[in-house]
Amino acid sequence: MLVNEIIKQVEEGVDDPHIFKAVFMAGGPGSGKSYIAKSRLVKGSGLKVINSDDVFEFKMGKAGLDFEDPEVIYSPQGQEIRNKAKDTTATMEEGYLRGRIGVIIDGTGREITKIAGAKEKLTQMGYSCMMVFVNTSLEVAQERNLSRPGRTIKPEELEKMWNAVQNNIMKFQQLFGADKFMIVDNNGGLEDPDRAENFRVVEKDITAFINRPPSNPFAKKWIENERKKKNANNNQQKKVENDNSRQTG
Repeated sequence: MLVNEIIKQVEEGVDDPHIFKAVFMAGGPGSGKSYIAKSRLVKGSGLKVINSDDVFEFKMGKAGLDFEDPEVIYSPQGQEIRNKAKDTTATMEEGYLRGRIGVIIDGTGREITKIAGAKEKLTQMGYSCMMVFVNTSLEVAQERNLSRPGRTIKPEELEKMWNAVQNNIMKFQQLFGADKFMIVDNNGGLEDPDRAENFRVVEKDITAFINRPPSNPFAKKWIENERKKKNANNNQQKKVENDNSRQTG
C-alpha cells in the first residue's frame, strides 16, 4: 500500500495543483497544531501531511498495542515500532518530494537548526515555504496535557518544551520572512468566536499561498522538463497504439 501510494504521488506530481508548496507547522505540546494541520488545512487542499506520529499510531494499532499507554510506548517493542515509523515516514516524504507534491511538515518547533535545514533543502528543490505557528499560553498547554488520555507529559518537561518553542518564535519569523510566517492564537475553546476567526484568517492566507503558481526558478525548470517527458511518453504511447492498430487492421 505504501509503495503504491508513493508511485501515485510521483506520477501526479507535475499535475498537482499545489505543487512546490511546503507548509511547516510549529507549536508546543498541547497547542493543537496537529488538529489544525489535519482538520483545517488538509481538508480539500491536497497537501500531504508528514508526521511520524500518525504512522506510529497506525503501526501500534496494527500490532495490537495501546498507543495511549506511556509504558507501552516506551517499552522495547514500542520503541522498535517508533523507529520503524520514522523510517516509513522518511520513505513517504522521499516519494512526495520526488514528485514535488505539496506537503505539510508537522513538527514541534524545538529544533530551529533542523527546520532551517529542511527549509533550505526544499528551497533548493524549488519549493516555496511558509510556517504556521500555533500558540497557546503555558497554562492552557498544561491543562490540555493533563486532559489527554494516557499520553501526558510531566508538567516540568512540558514547561521546558514550551519555553524552547517560544524562544524560537522570532527566529522562525526571520527564517521564513514576515509575509510567510503566521502566528495562530489557539488558547480558546471550540466555541470561542475569536478562535474561529483566527482559523478563517489562516485558512484564507494558506489557500492564497498554495494556489500561487510556482515562482522559484528551480521549480519552473523542473516543471518544463517533466512536461516534456510526459509529452514524449504520450507521443510514444500513441505511436505504439497506432502501430498495433495497423497490424490488426
